[in-house]
Amino acid sequence: MTTIKHTLETTARLAIAARTEAIFRRSGALREGHFQLKSGRHSDCYMEKFEVLQDPAATSELCAMWAAEYAGKGLVDLVAGPTTGGVILAFETGRQLGTRAIFAEEVRGADGAVRREFRRGFRIGAGERVLLVDDILTTGGSLLAMVPAVERAGGQIVGCHVLVDRSGGLAALTSPLTGRSYPLEPLWRLELPTYEPGAATCQGCADGIALYAPGSSGAASGIGPAA
Repeated sequence: MTTIKHTLETTARLAIAARTEAIFRRSGALREGHFQLKSGRHSDCYMEKFEVLQDPAATSELCAMWAAEYAGKGLVDLVAGPTTGGVILAFETGRQLGTRAIFAEEVRGADGAVRREFRRGFRIGAGERVLLVDDILTTGGSLLAMVPAVERAGGQIVGCHVLVDRSGGLAALTSPLTGRSYPLEPLWRLELPTYEPGAATCQGCADGIALYAPGSSGAASGIGPAA
């Protein structure tokens, strides 16, 4: 019985991954070139998430894959995501689950450190069960920065989900506040290598290909990484 259950779960995960990949490829979200990622690393491929998120039907279908895991079980009190793509995903997932949906923004403290906070009147009550969602996972930084904000508020994280994991193996988020580890669950794992900038490590740099920073105001090596 255990073997059968495991086989069914594996089959379901593969079907979800295949469908997610089909949605991204159909939208033209997977692009080739010379890109500077938010992490500062370079890549010859880039996932433009908003090619998918601009389509309400596609976004709704992707969020439904998350919602199906929790619907009707009383496990989630609210859904939260980081700016910017996570805002859309949190609100659509919350709509399908019938819960509140909020988002965390980057703020810079007096010490110069950047962190994420829930602002604009957003609140998490003590003991509230929070589902974290985001779009593309590269380093996990955006989602990880949300964890202490939820924990400080007394919320209980019940799941961490992303549409696409291109981190190369990040399996969990470890809270810098409590040390607690939260498993990461992507709809689709995509193996796309990234490189340190420079001709010695990045073929695009070596070939002199113009560097594009997605989400910025142009396409030149002097432009910063995507927000």
